[in-house]
Amino acid sequence: MLSLGSGCLALALCIAVYGIGASLYGASGRAGAASRAWVDSGRRAVYAMAGVLLVGFVVLESAFVRSDFRLSVVADHSSTTTPLFYRVSAIWSSQEGSLLLWVVLLSVWSSLMLFLSRRRLREVAPYATAVLLGFAVFFCALLVLMENPFARAPGVVAEGAGLNPLLRHPSMMIHPPMLYSGYTLFAVPFAFAVGALITRRVDAEWIRVTRPFTLAAWTCLGAGVLLGARWSYTELGWGGYWAWDPVENAALMPWLIGTAFLHSVMIQEKRGMLKIWNASLVLTTGILSILGTFLVRSGILNSIHAFGASTLGIPFLVLIGVLIAGSIALVVTRAGDLRSENRLDSLLSREAVFLLNNLVLVGLCFVIFWGTFFPLISEAVTGNQASVGPPWFDRYIVPLALVLVLLSGIGPVIAWRRATAANLRRNLLRPAAFGVLAVVLLVAAGVTGSAGALAMFGLSAFVLAASGQELYRGVRARRAMSGDSVPRAVVSLVRRNRRRYGGYLVHVGVAVLFAGVAASSAFQDARDVQLGVGQTARVGGYELTYVRPTGDLKAASNGRLEKIDLGAVMRVSRDGKTVGTLRTERSFFPSSDPTLGPVSRFFEGEATSEVGLRAGLRRDIWSAITPNIRDLQRRIAEGDRVFTQARGLPASQRDIALAEALDGLTRSYAAKPPAATFRLIVSPLVSWIWLGALIVFAGGLIAIWPPGRRAPRPVAARYAARVARELGRA
Repeated sequence: MLSLGSGCLALALCIAVYGIGASLYGASGRAGAASRAWVDSGRRAVYAMAGVLLVGFVVLESAFVRSDFRLSVVADHSSTTTPLFYRVSAIWSSQEGSLLLWVVLLSVWSSLMLFLSRRRLREVAPYATAVLLGFAVFFCALLVLMENPFARAPGVVAEGAGLNPLLRHPSMMIHPPMLYSGYTLFAVPFAFAVGALITRRVDAEWIRVTRPFTLAAWTCLGAGVLLGARWSYTELGWGGYWAWDPVENAALMPWLIGTAFLHSVMIQEKRGMLKIWNASLVLTTGILSILGTFLVRSGILNSIHAFGASTLGIPFLVLIGVLIAGSIALVVTRAGDLRSENRLDSLLSREAVFLLNNLVLVGLCFVIFWGTFFPLISEAVTGNQASVGPPWFDRYIVPLALVLVLLSGIGPVIAWRRATAANLRRNLLRPAAFGVLAVVLLVAAGVTGSAGALAMFGLSAFVLAASGQELYRGVRARRAMSGDSVPRAVVSLVRRNRRRYGGYLVHVGVAVLFAGVAASSAFQDARDVQLGVGQTARVGGYELTYVRPTGDLKAASNGRLEKIDLGAVMRVSRDGKTVGTLRTERSFFPSSDPTLGPVSRFFEGEATSEVGLRAGLRRDIWSAITPNIRDLQRRIAEGDRVFTQARGLPASQRDIALAEALDGLTRSYAAKPPAATFRLIVSPLVSWIWLGALIVFAGGLIAIWPPGRRAPRPVAARYAARVARELGRA
């Protein structure tokens, strides 16, 4: 089976190389009448490569599930004490497994795209196929030559090192595949853009064909970013959801540029404008996706997500250099073909708002890029590596985010080409009044601590009102035309205009999300306190009381000790009334360091925080504990000494005695607990972030969903007149 996995990787590499040759040879026309057959053969090579890579992935996954420690990657990233749920996801916690997942997803999405477009873009598709297979060659070569996931472990390994405890979280089952799906899906429009530029077929056809994949990439990458934020909030024990970590930033940058591209291509489709800009955006998105993959694997920047120092930095830098040089060359040499068909008629138009929206998104990306790579920039210029923190990012990101939310409310309602004063008044007056009213009510309620947060609340209300107004007008017109009930009119309206109303829903979700970010950032109350049993701390108007300690040993399904949990039960009260209970724990996982003692290794390995969380629409109450195990150190050292002397005992008896000793330690901690350190946080509207993300995800799915086939229905003149009257009254 293991040889089968290695063979699959080598075969996939050979198939990819053949596919590139076949596609380019067929596209050149040198084969005459057989050129089409060569192009088809290149496309089928992608299908074959996907099948072979899927077999290899299944072989590696089965090795993780079976805890086959003959493979180094399994021994280094899994163990028999790792729960099955996390053994399945451990494959992408490794360098080798994540690279394999990347190329598997690339091959699957490429196969799907080429199959769906096999009768369209016949001139462009062969070059796009060659580009996609070129990516596959790069990653397959890395797997075969540098990071082979089927490499054998030296010697016999009885037990693996186990999965990093920080990755034992349900989000990690989905977060990396969603990020990699976003990265690899963005490779599809990148490849077809390259093909369109090579063949000079720079009309909007390639944009329309690849749009579902661009939307899917945008949705998956955005979902992956938010899942990572949720993991940070509930697992890392610091109380935040975004720390401007380099790898987090690397995933956000292509999402921002992809967002700009999705908006600006509407102008190209409708007016034939911004062709150079759109080509540059989609090429930049593809390059940034590779850059994000590079940051995780190179170890050049410190990040909790990175795999550490590796030898993959140079190959990735070469690839990125080739992509940048090739993209610039294509855009420059095709500049004449990319000339706009029309000019911007007015600064008061949807085209102008979309263009400004693009500039803001690119500005956000540039700020994040500069802050992320500033350590390398400063080292290159001064010789000293310096970094920037969250305050630096906030200084530039906050004003740009405010402008972005404002534009997301204006863009969908302002007229194309030229907006008149009457159009602006009709479309913007009520949403603007709603936004101002929201700010006035908040100030009257005493919410005055942050001008930036108040501005975001007002702009978010403006976006909600603008989107709601458009939906109301559409439903009203639909009912005037068909006489449908309101629910049926809504469904029919959205079904017939999926992109439009899916986009509105995305804007609503973004507004809700930003309101949650503004509130939780500006009005959070956090305290780090030391509490003994029975003591109380006051945070954000709540009293949190340390009721009692907890201590527990957790065994894996095979009976081996997995971790030790030391925690606390806390009572949450307000105005003397109990409103809930929090349970927070610190989990200690055993170290595989052979120099540590039999007992101390259970306290010297990785430790994770299991936060206590009471979430609600209005606020979250969050807690994390750092137990004081200093008083246990004497007993731990004594246990090490006793068990070191008892090495002659049979293994089964020794394991039982060790479990009893550790159980005694945890019980003694629970019986006489020292004061523990708690981080206690009350944050308003954090749940709005996750709710907004779900709304954005739903809007993305609506926009992606293909429209159903329907026969055109003639509209009677009297219905058209009624629609006009209804719209005039709205």
